[in-house]
Amino acid sequence: MVESKEQEKLIKRINELAHKNKKEGLTEAETRERERLRREYIKNFRETMRSNIEMMRIYDKEGKEVTPEKVRQAQRKKGLRDD
Repeated sequence: MVESKEQEKLIKRINELAHKNKKEGLTEAETRERERLRREYIKNFRETMRSNIEMMRIYDKEGKEVTPEKVRQAQRKKGLRDD
C-alpha cells in the first residue's frame, strides 16, 4: 500500500519518539503525543484499507463475480454498483 505524505509524517514522528523512548525515555507530553499519533495512524490506515476493499470486485476462475455481499452493499450505498 502506498503511504500518503500525511502517513509518512506520522510514521516518522512515531519512530522518532520510539527511538527517544529507548534511549532516554519520554516526557508525559511526548507519551500522550505518541499515543495520539498512533491512533491517528491506525484510523487513517483503516479508512484507506476500507476504501480499497470497497473499490474491489472479486472474480473466480470461471470469470463469475464472487464479491462478498457486504462489500456489494457498501458499493451500492456509495453509488459504485448498478446491480
